[in-house]
Amino acid sequence: MNSVEHLLRRIALDDERSVRSLLSEGNVAERELDAKLQALVRLAALLSTGAVTVSLRRNIEQAYAAGATEEEILGVLLAIGASIGQARAVAAAPQLALAMGYDVESD
Repeated sequence: MNSVEHLLRRIALDDERSVRSLLSEGNVAERELDAKLQALVRLAALLSTGAVTVSLRRNIEQAYAAGATEEEILGVLLAIGASIGQARAVAAAPQLALAMGYDVESD
């Protein structure tokens, strides 16, 4: 069994110690992904779950600090749009805009 399979097995079995360790800051994934990619992946997860603007803003600030552009941040929403569905993508767009400093719902 390779290490990836072993780690997936530990998570799937809900091995509390392993899951806590793997999902905490400084885990294996963070060593494999650069800071910008980590921030963009976290943003995708937040958008897909309907996170509040404050959470999105914090993550966007981290993405900017890691070198992400506005186009890349918008690209995250567009990339996950088909997976999360049109209704959720449409609902997420104004939240993402507010987190980026835009108010797309004002006249």
